[in-house]
Amino acid sequence: QVQLVESGGGLVQAGGSLRLSCAASTRTFSSYDMGWFRQAPGKEREFVAAISRTWSSSNTMYTDSVKGRFTISRDYAKNTVYLQMNSLKPEDTGVYYCAARRSGSYSEMGRSDYDYWGQGTQVTVSS
Repeated sequence: QVQLVESGGGLVQAGGSLRLSCAASTRTFSSYDMGWFRQAPGKEREFVAAISRTWSSSNTMYTDSVKGRFTISRDYAKNTVYLQMNSLKPEDTGVYYCAARRSGSYSEMGRSDYDYWGQGTQVTVSS
């Protein structure tokens, strides 16, 4: 069982920045692909970004709407994955969830079939 705890959400004006953190309670953090998903009010949860489990050459993936604005990274020493969000837009508003999975190909990292999920952190971008 892996517990994921997100933090860093909040209220920010359009154009601003936030950094989300997700701490994972596992001794095998490097064995998990890590992803960020979000859910806006009245909408389905959608993929935002993911970073692969490969220690030596972590690969990342982003949904088109955040490319060039968001950066996902991971710190193996701290068992933490980050989502740096810059140039935020009102449409980025939603609850952001961290997720972890142990298997699957790189091309499948955008799918929602992750094994573990955090409780979510609210991000609100005002216009």
